[in-house]
Amino acid sequence: MMEENRERTSEREIDLRSILNLLKRHIVPLLLVTALFASGFYVYSRFFISKKYEASATLIVNNMSKSKNIVNYTEVTAAQSLADVYSIIIKSDKVMVPVIENLNLDTTPEMLKKSITVSTVNATQVISVTMRDVDANYAKKVVAEIVKVAPPVIQKTVAAGSVKVISPARITHSGAPVSPNNTRNALIGAAIGLVITLVFIFIKEFSNNTFKTEEDVTNSLGIPILGIIPSVDTKTFNRSV
Repeated sequence: MMEENRERTSEREIDLRSILNLLKRHIVPLLLVTALFASGFYVYSRFFISKKYEASATLIVNNMSKSKNIVNYTEVTAAQSLADVYSIIIKSDKVMVPVIENLNLDTTPEMLKKSITVSTVNATQVISVTMRDVDANYAKKVVAEIVKVAPPVIQKTVAAGSVKVISPARITHSGAPVSPNNTRNALIGAAIGLVITLVFIFIKEFSNNTFKTEEDVTNSLGIPILGIIPSVDTKTFNRSV
């Protein structure tokens, strides 16, 4: 049993050494193709993908009755639940259609919904309304109209609590584009180039049945090598004769 374990360990060491030697032999094309893919993805991301900007606003759901000045845990939990409901209402046609009509937008409610993200902030009763678009001012204008139209629609639809704007629409990230992420795309390109090159190298290597080294002969045939016929340059040989 110990002998078998030693043999398996030895085989694993040989296999690992062979793989490392294989990678060393092809290190130049490996690095070159990886760098080319990374550069290509970076250039495409930088110059051919449209930059998108983000605008957002936040609202808060309040479930406290008018006669109380203290918000207890139950009311906060209820407000959090209402925030999920309100998020659905904000992206409904009851809000999207008036927004489109008020701003005279050349779009449909379905298309507008795809660019709008409504979510609760850290499982609280705060709702974030976010939009991404190639035009930062357009995104800000749409978000501002949404948080203007949404509260009365919500109050008519849900006969409980209220919703108020706590942060008006503004362009986020100091006006810088939020996508595409050029660095991430370059890394993705590098990874793709690396994988493609490795696959090509291994396919080429393992589909080649010729012996390349003395170790290949010994490992494959299990017989010792009695002698080696050297490779001779014919031109050099003829001149020496």
